[in-house]
Amino acid sequence: MGLAAGRSRLPSCVSHAFLAVAGLFILASIPCEAQLSSSFYDNTCPNALTTIRKAIRTAVSRERRMAASLIRLHFHDCFVQGCDASILLDDSATIQSEKNAPNNNNSVRGYEVIDNVKSQVESICPGVVSCADILAVAARDASVAVGGPTWTLKLGRRDSTTSGLSQAAANLPTFRDGLDRLISLFSTKGLSTRDMVALSGSHTIGQARCITFRDRIYDNGTNIDAGFASTRRRRCPVDNGNGDDNLAALDLVTPNSFDNNYFKNLIQRKGLLQSDQVLFNGGSTDSIVTEYSKSPSTFRSDFASAMVKMGDIEPLLGSAGEIRKYCNVIN
Repeated sequence: MGLAAGRSRLPSCVSHAFLAVAGLFILASIPCEAQLSSSFYDNTCPNALTTIRKAIRTAVSRERRMAASLIRLHFHDCFVQGCDASILLDDSATIQSEKNAPNNNNSVRGYEVIDNVKSQVESICPGVVSCADILAVAARDASVAVGGPTWTLKLGRRDSTTSGLSQAAANLPTFRDGLDRLISLFSTKGLSTRDMVALSGSHTIGQARCITFRDRIYDNGTNIDAGFASTRRRRCPVDNGNGDDNLAALDLVTPNSFDNNYFKNLIQRKGLLQSDQVLFNGGSTDSIVTEYSKSPSTFRSDFASAMVKMGDIEPLLGSAGEIRKYCNVIN
């Protein structure tokens, strides 16, 4: 009967309203975690993506090889302390540049293209678009420029104020890597074996230096086509130091078009680099290579998905890092 002494009961509608308001206060007190978004620059720099696309299209039209270089530049950035444009920083009193890492020095290129794009974007939206995002957009637009797939980019990365030179040797794959090493490296970045094979398919375009494939074409191994080796020897002398920088297309058949011939080449034992041919050499990835060789649409779709995943590797968000004015130096 009646209420307990000293207590009163609020009507249920009032108590429910109170709980709802209290819940809103609780939610408001939880800090919002910054996230990458495909619409990140829609309001702050609506012409950024168009400006980047035009600049990349111009750069690739001048030099077809640049498409492969820009995709690789984004890859080498993301695999060392995340997608933060640290690879673009020059040596300074406080920076040991990743450009000097063994896997980058005299190998990675396209820096001047990114600097040009950054200058154009800065002229329309000063201090808004990061170098890290420009790298990601440039890689996507470079793919499209040579007939490759496109994908929806998530943006909002910020630029690092540090370099990862000491991490580069451990985190970047090399042309001598075996299959287990490649699978392990990509796994540490959250990428699956299938992602790794798909991303390796970017070698459908681009070129490699003689020094990176000399051992393979002269070792008389069983996993290289004899005719292919003979062809490649013409511009790659056997002696170290002789013709080291001579270039050869990674895909002998269609070197300037983004297609699935890379995988067909592997099945024919015509992979230029050791790290290419290990993908089809009696191991666990043979079936993926075979699938991509038969289905260009599957390869294109998987490549696009893997590029999106790679772009998600440890980005700097919110107030972390900075938006560099010039990509090669911190502010």
